[in-house]
Amino acid sequence: MDLQDFEAEDLYFNAAIDPEVAALLEEAASLYPEPEAETLLLRAYFLAPEDLNVLVALYRYFYYQHRLRDALVVAHKAIAVSGKRLHLPEDWRHLTRLHLGQGVLVSMTLTRFYLMAHKGAGYLEMRLGELADAVGRLQTLVDIDSNDRLGAKALLTLAQEHLYEQQGVAVLRRAAG
Repeated sequence: MDLQDFEAEDLYFNAAIDPEVAALLEEAASLYPEPEAETLLLRAYFLAPEDLNVLVALYRYFYYQHRLRDALVVAHKAIAVSGKRLHLPEDWRHLTRLHLGQGVLVSMTLTRFYLMAHKGAGYLEMRLGELADAVGRLQTLVDIDSNDRLGAKALLTLAQEHLYEQQGVAVLRRAAG
């Protein structure tokens, strides 16, 4: 499956958005990086918890504040919301090319969003030291994306190196212990 081969479709940020939610997002953007921005983003989230505009804004806020654990929670929510719209399995461990093919029939751009959210989650898992999860998630992406259009292969290699290093350190500690 070539993830670059698709017709132009609306992207998540072209979707209709509640004017109150849009105003909250705009105000939050104007106040970044002040703490008040987070309050506005959370209000937007409570008003529209499945709006991808809100989830992306919240993800970015947490990511750029170096609150990676919070960003990962939001990434998981974005994956769940987009996966539900695409009728994909809830658990990425069950994701196959066949599922993605069916998702593409619903929306190629939403399918790419879903996959990029998984890539982001894998990166965050790696940064947070959840290396087995990162390797598993990124390996799934690499297996599905045969042309590496998402660029997950380099992240997978890095996560594998960190995992092997972590496992080697654990073995040395047990041997010394």
